[in-house]
Amino acid sequence: MAFISRARRTFTGPFPPCSYLASIRLSSTLTSPKLFISGLSRETTDEQFQEAFYPFGQIVEAKVVRDRATGRSKGFGFVTYTSIEEAEKAREEMNAKFLHGWVIFVDPAKPREYRPPPQRPESGPSESGFRTNKTVGWCGYNST
Repeated sequence: MAFISRARRTFTGPFPPCSYLASIRLSSTLTSPKLFISGLSRETTDEQFQEAFYPFGQIVEAKVVRDRATGRSKGFGFVTYTSIEEAEKAREEMNAKFLHGWVIFVDPAKPREYRPPPQRPESGPSESGFRTNKTVGWCGYNST
């Protein structure tokens, strides 16, 4: 019996896995009042999103990120509070909670990393005088 108990603790640890992972997720401290919320329903509007986070403090901005082409929600958004304390309170209260039937996760927002624009090669005439079409191949006959 003691062997089985010891083996179970070896594989599962002293804490249940879900509470252990939740404690790791909440262990990092906030450095800005901006929160990243993932797991949103595709039907959640900006107004519903703001209403859900309003009880925890004064909101500067609450925005659901949408696809440019279709206008549909991408399933995540950002909330910015006036203070870090309000953001921390919202994070503690709303993390791993249901919002419109979906479990949402609240994490500190990371600063946007700079990504250089993609490099486009010159598509002018080549040495032989023909232009190249990068999607199809050579356009014309190359005599070399």
